[in-house]
Amino acid sequence: MLFLNLLLSSAATAAALPTSVTSEGNQTQPFSQTGLAPWNAGAVNQYPIHSSCNATQHRQIEMGLLETMALAQHAKEHILRWRNESSIYRKYFGDSPSMEAVGAFDIVINGDKKDILFRCDNPDGNCGLDGWAGHWRGENATDETVICDLSYETRRSLSTMCGLGYTVSGSETNTFWASDLLHRLYHVPAVGQTWIDHFADGYEEVVDLAKENATLSTHDSETLQYFALEVYAYDIAAPGVGCPGVQHEHEDHGDETASAAATPSATATDKPSTTSDVPENCHTHEGGVLHCT
Repeated sequence: MLFLNLLLSSAATAAALPTSVTSEGNQTQPFSQTGLAPWNAGAVNQYPIHSSCNATQHRQIEMGLLETMALAQHAKEHILRWRNESSIYRKYFGDSPSMEAVGAFDIVINGDKKDILFRCDNPDGNCGLDGWAGHWRGENATDETVICDLSYETRRSLSTMCGLGYTVSGSETNTFWASDLLHRLYHVPAVGQTWIDHFADGYEEVVDLAKENATLSTHDSETLQYFALEVYAYDIAAPGVGCPGVQHEHEDHGDETASAAATPSATATDKPSTTSDVPENCHTHEGGVLHCT
């Protein structure tokens, strides 16, 4: 009994003692708030859209950007799963290490988006020029991209991939909102970081680049678009089949060539004619499609 009384007395005394507090805070609450902001405070996870865009424009750009991230996400996941064992990877990037391509897609998905802006008010007047569906503002505002009316009239959803005559080799990369906006994002310094640029133009040049100078392929804007489109078509839109379009003798695809040859390609009537008057800050893609930055 004496021992029990002593034990109870000691416990009562200990409970009455003040809690020790050090310069590091209350040691009885090791996970208490210290008042410091989280390491990622202020991060912007969605691409900003300017107030100049009306409800319809805003909705289309927003959906287009969501599909852009879905396209980039799958391209990244395909590489992480297969690395250079993927024949599609080797087709577009040759023997290049996969880290650069993974990073080029990941920054679109997970990079901070606060220094990027899409707008609809045509501040530079370029949307009034024939064939302009949008443009990066360049020196006028390096973080901003303008989307013109032609984009809303012509861009398609990824849900239509491999339909309506679309093929990867025979159609333009700007057929879809997703791939068009991916291209436009790579112009913005926060995404492209002046590392992703134009080194090849059109499907043929992209495939040749992978064979002749693969070190450029992983930071070529056109290559990244074509790769993302083809793996999305093959893995998601038409699993195991895709819609690669007409392939060529200098390409090594094994069994993919036979199925690709049976896929109809886009006709010349799907593309605007080439013009000899190319505006400043513009260039023509294969088939005469005008792209303006």
